[in-house]
This record gives sequence, C-alpha cells and structure tokens, in this order.
Amino acid sequence: MVDLPNIIIIGLTGQSGAGKSTVRGVFADNGFTVIDCDGIARKAADNRRFLNEIARCFSENLLNPDGTLNRAATAKVIFTDNEKRKRYQQIIFPYIINAVMNRIKSASGSVLLDAPTLFEAKLNMVCDRIVSVTADADKCAERIIKRDGITPEQARERLSSQHGAEFFKEHSDYNIENNGTLRQLIECTAAVIDKMKGDR
Repeated sequence: MVDLPNIIIIGLTGQSGAGKSTVRGVFADNGFTVIDCDGIARKAADNRRFLNEIARCFSENLLNPDGTLNRAATAKVIFTDNEKRKRYQQIIFPYIINAVMNRIKSASGSVLLDAPTLFEAKLNMVCDRIVSVTADADKCAERIIKRDGITPEQARERLSSQHGAEFFKEHSDYNIENNGTLRQLIECTAAVIDKMKGDR
C-alpha cells in the first residue's frame, strides 16, 4: 500500500463477465470516486509513443492503415498467446499506471480503482482493500457473449487468459459472488460497503 493521506483506495477486480460494472455503479452511488482503468487503457492505446512501441515489438500488424490500434487484431493476439499478452502488458502498463497515479493524487476521500488487471499491473500495491467479483465460468461466458457479441470460442479464450475465480477469492479482502439475480448482486455489494466502513 502507498501512503496517500486522506485517500482510501479500494481495488475492484475479477473475471470478465462477473458483474464488475454493476458493482462499480453501487460504489459510485455510495460516494466513491471511480477510476476506470479500462477507459484509461483505451486512451493510452491512442498514444503515439505507445503505438510506435507496439509496431516495433510485434511482428503482427496490429495497427490500422491510419496508424491507430487495430483493437480486434490486438484482442485476437493477446487472448490466444500468453507470451504476447505479457509483452503487450509490459508496454501498456506504464502508461496506465502513470495515469492512474495522477488521478489518485488529484482525488480525495474514497476511491474505487476499477482494474481488471489489478494484480498484473501491480496496482494492488496502492490499494487499502481489494474487492473481487466472481461467478461460475459458464455464467461469465454467457454474459460476455451477449455483451460483446463474440462467439463462445472467443469467450472461452478470453476467460482462459485471465485468473480464475479461486485466484481472486484468495487474493482479495472481500469477494462478491454473482451467480444469482441483479438484486442479489446489488444487495451483496451494499453489504460489503457497509462492512468496509465498519472495518476502518
């Protein structure tokens, strides 16, 4: 944990399709300032220096003719090849971490760091508490197929490239299981927030 006076940082992570967006919304409704690391990553991918590094480090053509990142081609590579995913993360993580730390330093009160790759980017080191959202793999796959319009095979590839539910449970202070209804998820999240307030 990094000592940042007057700021409480909660890391939110978990499997794709587990329900992090809903959980994030409940935290926001309870006064947390949300930092969206996926959004930061998308902006980082527009950085010209980053794009030059990607072009230099990957033999595959991951850029569009106009020089922007071809997100579909990139997803295909990083979700099917562990080594290339690690290489991509090594390039983009410094951009994400720098932007995240700047956001945190300008914040006050309670911050929710919504970071699917929280552990990979070592952002767990700046968190006071970590909350993970998990669900059965088949439920996660069903949700991301519907959400992202991808095939079952692509859903399986995406999930297999991530940590499983047990990892998140073992490495989090609080775990929210989302195998039930939306109402149950919201109620469980509210209960976790109340518990954290009591633990401070």
